[in-house]
Amino acid sequence: QVQLVESGGGLVQPGGSLRLSCAASGSIFTLYVMNWYRQAPGQQRALVATITSGGSTTYADSVKGRFTISRDNAKDTVYLQMNSLKPEDTAVYYCSAYNIPTRTSYWGQGTQVTVSS
Repeated sequence: QVQLVESGGGLVQPGGSLRLSCAASGSIFTLYVMNWYRQAPGQQRALVATITSGGSTTYADSVKGRFTISRDNAKDTVYLQMNSLKPEDTAVYYCSAYNIPTRTSYWGQGTQVTVSS
């Protein structure tokens, strides 16, 4: 079982940048596909970006060209670099690890990102 701890959220002005980090422990990091989700008030949790153990990435249309997901398998950490932030990016951001063989997902506690002037 993997444990996930997110960090890096905060308040930023529109057009600004933030980098979220998610540190994993308790299991073999490369067994997991890593994801970032977000949930805005009154909305369902939505997938933002995905990265496989080999580094293949996919993004939601709403963040393509602005967000970059990456992972450092030596540090058991996944990142989400967020640039050109918009007020509509305001949400709680969650890190998720998906184990393909067991089809099990694990979640972090979430980190708040607020984009406001």
